Amino acid sequence: MLLLHRTVVPGLRQAYRLKSAPSRLCIWACSTNDSFQPQRSSHAFSGDNSSTRGWRVMGTLLGLGAVLAYHDHRCRAAQESPRIYTREEVRSHSSPETGIWVTLGSEVFDVTEFVDLHPGGPSKLMLAAGGPLEPFWTLYAVHNQSHVREILAQYKIGELSPDDKAASILKTSDPYADDPIRHPALKVNSQRPFNAEPPPELLTENYITPNPIFFTRNHLPVPNLDPDTYRLHVVGPPGGQSLCLSLDDLYQFPKHEITVTLQCAGNRRSEMTRFKEVRGLEWSAGAISTARWAGARLCDVLSQAGHHLSETEAHVCFEGLDSDPTGTAYGASIPLARAMDPEAEVLLAYEMNGQPLPRDHGFPVRVVVPGVVGARHVKWLGKVSVEPEESYSHWQRRDYKGFSPSVDWDTVDFDSAPSIQELPVQSAITQPKDGETIESGEVTVKGYAWSGGGRAVVRVDVSLDGGLTWQVAELDGEEQRARKAWAWRLWQLQAPVPAGKKELNIVCKAVDDSYNVQPDTVAPIWNLRGVLSNAWHHVHVHVAP
Repeated sequence: MLLLHRTVVPGLRQAYRLKSAPSRLCIWACSTNDSFQPQRSSHAFSGDNSSTRGWRVMGTLLGLGAVLAYHDHRCRAAQESPRIYTREEVRSHSSPETGIWVTLGSEVFDVTEFVDLHPGGPSKLMLAAGGPLEPFWTLYAVHNQSHVREILAQYKIGELSPDDKAASILKTSDPYADDPIRHPALKVNSQRPFNAEPPPELLTENYITPNPIFFTRNHLPVPNLDPDTYRLHVVGPPGGQSLCLSLDDLYQFPKHEITVTLQCAGNRRSEMTRFKEVRGLEWSAGAISTARWAGARLCDVLSQAGHHLSETEAHVCFEGLDSDPTGTAYGASIPLARAMDPEAEVLLAYEMNGQPLPRDHGFPVRVVVPGVVGARHVKWLGKVSVEPEESYSHWQRRDYKGFSPSVDWDTVDFDSAPSIQELPVQSAITQPKDGETIESGEVTVKGYAWSGGGRAVVRVDVSLDGGLTWQVAELDGEEQRARKAWAWRLWQLQAPVPAGKKELNIVCKAVDDSYNVQPDTVAPIWNLRGVLSNAWHHVHVHVAP
């Protein structure tokens, strides 16, 4: 009986979820628009193996065959005659009380139950309540992906009246029309917003990454700011002095220069995707770059505004000048203790490799936080304030967090995990490329290694046989200071190609000065957002006969 309970209850719970939205299963299977057809059934039946067994038992006990026959009848009926709605009817469903409907093209969706699950927060989705999604998908173009359309397809309830279709085409200006021109060598992961990485063969050609191929991570359109009218607002403490700083004002603070590597939390996400699907941009191993940054130290600016270390935990919050239609700016935060520590060397940077910041990289001012995940390095900085920890950025609360491999989108609780600050030890191979054919005799392997929190890389191990035997690579680049190793180490290994080998499985792994080492496989570190991907990096090559 206990076994029966274990197998049936998960299925009953899943059945209850389907019962609460009786049209969804039919909608999902029978959407009249091919662009919304799901490719997998994982969103409707997301349970584990016990859930699947539960369905089988239920089918035996409850006559699942009859249920499926009736469902098939409903699907065919829906295909033959979808429910037709007018745009006025859609507009009347714009609140939780009336239900929340949206349109995309000629299709109508009831997303009432999805609003609270929206990764960007309910307020973002409510902007489109009772109207078309197109104006917002133009801004948040990352939505136009297959997995997002699969989710949306589950909520389809019908079609717009043919008489209303022409009115649904909303003429909007392109918010990305003024984005800067980018280097053609960049591998583009999304155009709107623009996100791209340098190809591996260029990434480690230089210790300092040239500005045009520095990896780009944008969340919104790039603002076009006038340096003459730019102002940075620094909110002072109660009884203190708030500051409104121009670029010239920032130049009056002592200029500080440091070499810092920035890495996106999603670097190497594509390797997690190959193991099991995740959601996010398909970064390869190039969402990392290094530059020489110059600017005013954050601790100096905060001190002038009257801030001091607090006995209670607090965060310094950064707001960018890239904002969405609600006026909500991209933002992030770091602990006040890090911000006020001169040894942490947090910068309000206005130069990158001896030049004014490029527009894609935060012109005129951005935050640079050595040793910390790239998401904290807010670009186009507009405001700095000190807040209680629980007040930090919405973006930081809802994203950039790691979870157990057992957590899925049905069970995730973003409030249960801390935001990512320091990243784990990382390394990757940039030469040779995966799938390349190399000459027999000797092979040169190159790559990068880096660890968060200022931890220095002390060793990189390389294997030519998938990890059976190892050789130690030579470390290049600048010597690293203990606990202030803000930049990567480039490395290389020259080794003979084993005789008779037609293929090599080249692997690398790095070790930092705390003796943290990369895990050998993706499986134990997989997470639904595909962040913190730092398993051994593999490159497979062919050996010329």
